[in-house]
Amino acid sequence: MQKRYSEERIIRTIKQHEAGAKADSLCRELGISNGTLYNWRSKYARLEVNEAQRLREHRRGDLPNKSANGNRLADYSHSIVAGGLLETS
Repeated sequence: MQKRYSEERIIRTIKQHEAGAKADSLCRELGISNGTLYNWRSKYARLEVNEAQRLREHRRGDLPNKSANGNRLADYSHSIVAGGLLETS
């Protein structure tokens, strides 16, 4: 099943909600239910857009694992997956 919304779009939506946008208007705009928005919030609330992009690149193997940033990112991605925040492919 293909995802309808990218992780970046989901995170931007969550940030809009945190900034004070009404959940009902965001859901209506995206065509999702309130439950979906709150599931997204519980799953992605700790991430920033650039972190989601780096995590996706890391999962694809685009980032080296042995650099200083790669090790930190590997630890970060492991904690996200182990914490149940993101599903593994």
